[in-house]
Amino acid sequence: MEKIWFDSWDSLLRVICIAPLAYIAMVFLLRVSGKRTLAKMNAFDFVVTVALGSILASVALNKNIPLANGVAAIIVFIGFQFILTWLAVRVKSVKTVITSRPSLIFYKGNFLQGAMKKERITEEEIYSAARKDGLSTLEEIEMIILETTGDITIIEKISDHKETTFKDVRIER
Repeated sequence: MEKIWFDSWDSLLRVICIAPLAYIAMVFLLRVSGKRTLAKMNAFDFVVTVALGSILASVALNKNIPLANGVAAIIVFIGFQFILTWLAVRVKSVKTVITSRPSLIFYKGNFLQGAMKKERITEEEIYSAARKDGLSTLEEIEMIILETTGDITIIEKISDHKETTFKDVRIER
């Protein structure tokens, strides 16, 4: 209990030296790994992001974890994400496992209560999203989709379109 405020100058100096190095290594590795690593997050991306943050904090604060071990762990997690996302683009079953599909939650003036319950989203959240898009009435809206990232996309009334962007949206009524 005596070292609650200050441990030693050595430990403080270690944090001051190691934390920036670990941070620089992580930023470099994230840039090298490509834009997909920093894209809007689905559940899989969120787990990797939390793990990377935990590794960075552990390397910075734990005297028993050398910088090289921390950088190796960061490489493993970024590599794992790279491999899984590479596979997801090429193998449909992998994509199905690591990402969800967008869900239709409002269609032609009707809230799709079953889909809303499944996705745990309220009418108030839908109203809020409509207001953020500058819409004053739901009559202006053709459909509302809950995206795989948790974002809400609002599509205004549709005129005659031959092909739409809604092919992959799961519809549950």
